[in-house]
Amino acid sequence: MVKNTPISVISDEENRGSVEFQVFCFTNKIRRLTSHLESHKKDYLSQRGLRKILGKRQRLLAYLAKKNRVRYKELIGQLSIRETKTR
Repeated sequence: MVKNTPISVISDEENRGSVEFQVFCFTNKIRRLTSHLESHKKDYLSQRGLRKILGKRQRLLAYLAKKNRVRYKELIGQLSIRETKTR
């Protein structure tokens, strides 16, 4: 499902609170909800949930980009997601 999955993020049990792990979990949820919404176009509650998760992931990625640019670039490369726009 996820290409180039970061093994170190998944395997560390004590690392579940890290920003990388949270972004990884949100990305999995986003991909699952996106595939669900392709077949259920009028599921508005799932659309709302997807928008909320997207916002959470965006805020976490912005935080990581501000704190550690190298980890941010590595994470978006591993998860194959686009870089967030800066204002």
